[in-house]
Amino acid sequence: MAEDAVTSGRQLFAPTFAAAPNDWIQNTGGAIGCGLPIATGAALACPDRKTVCLQSDGGGMYTVQALWTQAREKLNVVNVIFANRSYKILMGELTAVGATPGKSARQLFDLGPPDLDWVKLAGGMGMEAVRVDSLAAFADVFRSACARPGPFLVEFVIP
Repeated sequence: MAEDAVTSGRQLFAPTFAAAPNDWIQNTGGAIGCGLPIATGAALACPDRKTVCLQSDGGGMYTVQALWTQAREKLNVVNVIFANRSYKILMGELTAVGATPGKSARQLFDLGPPDLDWVKLAGGMGMEAVRVDSLAAFADVFRSACARPGPFLVEFVIP
């Protein structure tokens, strides 16, 4: 598991304690955008294992080209993009230091318009992808994606 989805993925680590044996690789602090390349490296290192990448949409834009590498190399990765349509972690950091974000700051941390379309981004790099907006739909798509070989992307729209 490669994780760089702090605001949407932070609560997902503890439930894996009861899961089948796994490795969890995450950001050690400070930067965003490492999830996709970490997942790519993990899949290259262990091609016989399924790699799951939990990535925020904002951070993913820093390293979107990793999707092309995954498709080109036919890596066994399921990428989950948590699409909250903002640099929410950066907004959190700003407020954590006591700042009151104004209009300009809010616009800088907004990822639209235009909204990112991760299904089209993945497709343009040769990877199959699906967008979901509910936990039930996510569970079905994720289960199916984990059962098949090769790269796949799930854009999970978070309201």
